[in-house]
Amino acid sequence: LAMTGTAKKMQPSGKQLNQFELNFLDSCRKIGFSDETIIRSQSYANQIVKQIMPYAKKDRYNRISNYPRYTPLNTEGSWYPTPPAFFSPVEPYFNTVRPFFIDSAKAFRSVPPVPYSKEKNSPFFKLLTGVYTDGGSGLTAETKEIAAFWDCNPFALKNEGHLLIGLKKISPGAHWIGITGIACQKAKVDFSKTLQIYTVVATGLTDSFISCWDEKYRSNRIRPETAVRNLIDPNWKPMLQTPPFPEYMSGHSHISSTTATILTYFFGDNFSYKDDVENKYGLKSRKFKSFNKAAEEAAISRYYGGIHFKDGIENGVKVGVKIGEYIVNELQANKIKPLK
Repeated sequence: LAMTGTAKKMQPSGKQLNQFELNFLDSCRKIGFSDETIIRSQSYANQIVKQIMPYAKKDRYNRISNYPRYTPLNTEGSWYPTPPAFFSPVEPYFNTVRPFFIDSAKAFRSVPPVPYSKEKNSPFFKLLTGVYTDGGSGLTAETKEIAAFWDCNPFALKNEGHLLIGLKKISPGAHWIGITGIACQKAKVDFSKTLQIYTVVATGLTDSFISCWDEKYRSNRIRPETAVRNLIDPNWKPMLQTPPFPEYMSGHSHISSTTATILTYFFGDNFSYKDDVENKYGLKSRKFKSFNKAAEEAAISRYYGGIHFKDGIENGVKVGVKIGEYIVNELQANKIKPLK
């Protein structure tokens, strides 16, 4: 109730949660909750909402719409919108939002990306030919499955004649929220601890995205799809549709590493599980021996999908881990303990 009450005030589409809330209360009555308990719960939830909203209003997200429209840089090697829809860049000012754990978006910076170059013996061109091959003709059934499983692109489209139809997919963050739920259910975590773990994961994801987006729009690096078409093969298409924002660093690599570090703290390393989050979107489950193994696969999936360079992935992992470790240190300092 606190979640829906907050979301109804923060989201433009918040009213759509009214029916969800009614259905939830009906389910509570069916399993034995009395009207008195429900009324008390609603009152307590409203108190939580009143505490959260003033804090949320100061996070600076509501100022983003006041910034000038972002225009891609007209310089060689810089990001430019990609097909099929050539979307405007997503959240170019997200680095201005207040984080939860880290001090600022600039607290964890990466080394710069490999410099753009047209020279065929340059480090950049080697990165480019690598993703062109491994994200193209070098794909196997296994690497295709990995790329599809971790695609998580809510902006994906498909062509239907002269129309572009949106595909129903979850975001990378939502995928890891789903994994958190799977882990809590498998470990039979009680309600209070489950809420705590979800909260840490959600706020950790946010901080990781803020940090990553700070780098994306500082580096403004060209996507493999654009560079390959300009320098190697004008007809090349990566397996995955390229998301509408700069390449460096890989967001999925970044946030997956942060979240895996947090979940490993709570559940321990070598916590095996079956990830069925993507079943409802027509993809098979995948089994993992640990959260870190899952994060490694999520990271390399962007290379197989043809949407990221190797250095964008590898450095995304490094910074994501550092943020995760920082958050774990904060948890320990505040005596938030892992599961026994």
